[in-house]
Amino acid sequence: MTRTERAQHPHFVVIAGPTASGKSTIGAALAARLQVPFIDGDDLHSDANRSKMSSGTPLSDEDRGPWLTTVGRTLASHASGGGCVVACSALARRYRDAIRAEVPGVWFGVLEADAAELTRRSSERADHFMPPALVASQIALLEPLEDDEAGEMINTAGKTIQEIVDHALTRLP
Repeated sequence: MTRTERAQHPHFVVIAGPTASGKSTIGAALAARLQVPFIDGDDLHSDANRSKMSSGTPLSDEDRGPWLTTVGRTLASHASGGGCVVACSALARRYRDAIRAEVPGVWFGVLEADAAELTRRSSERADHFMPPALVASQIALLEPLEDDEAGEMINTAGKTIQEIVDHALTRLP
């Protein structure tokens, strides 16, 4: 796909899911395949949000609001370049709606894995601000996509990065 074709049909994608579900890895691989920029939503958090999570305290909806607006606006800012892929937890419908308010055509690929796997992965990350203690709060917030939401729940169990990306590519509008 050429740059002109991408600009005519931009891909606005959020790879979502709980901490340690593989959002950044899958998001970066998908962006590479689509030849669009990848942005890790963690990089869009305020210092206050990062400090709160680092201390093991889950964010409140009040904390998340400005961040979700920034995620949506970041996606929308890439319309002329063919789109963008952002890794962002977007666990609850209301969070996805906040992003959708900024970029209505966004597609959500919500990665799923069980709590034990997420805790294991989280424990193995050396330089990440999100501690394993927050896995349970993330799972508690996760709301499956509803029928009127563009996207798909993607079970990552036993699948390679390539298989997950290939699957997502077949589902994009």
